[in-house]
Amino acid sequence: MTSQVDPTRELPNSHRRHTDGDGDHPLHCVWEITLACDLGCGHCGSRAGVARPDELSTKEALEVVDQLAELGLQEITLIGGEAYLRDDWDEIAAAIVDRGMLCTMTTGARNLDAKRVAKAAEAGIKAISISIDGLERTHDVLRGARGAWKSAVAAAERIKDTPILLGTNTQINRLTMPELPALADLLVEIGSRAWQIQLTVPMGRAADRPQLLLQPYDLLELYPLLVWIKQTRLEPAGIHLQPGNNIGYFGPYEHLLRYGGDKGAVWDGCQAGTRVLGLEADGKIKGCPSLPSTKFTGGNIRDLSIAEVVAGARELTAIGERDRDDLWGFCGDCYYGDHCLGGCTWTADVIMGRPGNNPYCIHRALRFDHEGKRERIVKVEDAKGDPFDTGRFEIVVENHPEARPEVIDAILGIPAEDVTTMTTKSESAWDLDHLRKALQKG
Repeated sequence: MTSQVDPTRELPNSHRRHTDGDGDHPLHCVWEITLACDLGCGHCGSRAGVARPDELSTKEALEVVDQLAELGLQEITLIGGEAYLRDDWDEIAAAIVDRGMLCTMTTGARNLDAKRVAKAAEAGIKAISISIDGLERTHDVLRGARGAWKSAVAAAERIKDTPILLGTNTQINRLTMPELPALADLLVEIGSRAWQIQLTVPMGRAADRPQLLLQPYDLLELYPLLVWIKQTRLEPAGIHLQPGNNIGYFGPYEHLLRYGGDKGAVWDGCQAGTRVLGLEADGKIKGCPSLPSTKFTGGNIRDLSIAEVVAGARELTAIGERDRDDLWGFCGDCYYGDHCLGGCTWTADVIMGRPGNNPYCIHRALRFDHEGKRERIVKVEDAKGDPFDTGRFEIVVENHPEARPEVIDAILGIPAEDVTTMTTKSESAWDLDHLRKALQKG
């Protein structure tokens, strides 16, 4: 895995903002139907576990389905907490399908047994994405439940025997990053069709554990690793890599990682509120399911229709109306600012307190590295302990302690040879004490 790329190489900055001719409304909704959960993940942004005190009734949920269909949504992804812990989850799924929309589900799969998989298939769910964060010991410690990894793998095996498409999703942080090659091998073994990856962001329980987060300069090791995994493990097996909205932006890896990058596709700006919609179990409406609720909730379906909120709530519409004047810090002067607009709104806001300046950018990390510097984020204020809450971080710019080697010889301090030769039978890249310390509150 070579690390030396030209940090001054710039992609053409003449791209037009995305438009697909389907009208100015969201196409994909991610719907938290309950906050109840059977896991206790140390990086959970919503601090899931107990159902919200006033979650939608079945009647209200089915009315939401009708509103989403009338608005022209194409796909609804059911999440939690853990979606299947709601008694009527399969009834909601079937209603989505009956209204002509795709229904998918994302799950930790702790108790996705054969009966629940059969219900999902009967309801017409098109695809299920199972969350797998590393090898067995790492996953179980991160997810807060012994046996969680085996349960997830077993659920994947059950899904393979149905018409439901199997996908997987993984959070990338300081514990999971060295295990990504072995995890890619696991996806081949279980028959996953797609792999969605995203960086862990300091929201909710992850805000309590800053030592779990990658630093911006760690992207210099992560991106070559991702390219290597895609080319040597995923593409030969026909597994589609789906980088999340905080994996980017531009720079020399864009055409290798971005979907359609070989045809010139690049990061096309935050789609929250324009092409994506988020709903919470008590009826709150946001432009993206990950965004902090207090700041970005545009309304509640008990008070306004979804169409009214999408069309008129500034908490949603302002995201799509941003321009360069809304950027600040490094992003304010960035060559790609007019098009990128600061990358993922969620990531920038959670870390910096407002959008428009996103330190998790490979173009940015390479620029600093070229100047012999690097950025480090430091927590200066704790989160309060509520769902979707955040702390506060500051950026420290410091001299780079040493030049990067031409060939990456280690991933987060673990020899690259050990990283690339780990197998699916390995328990973890870390011993148990290291895992526990990484998940201590700090």
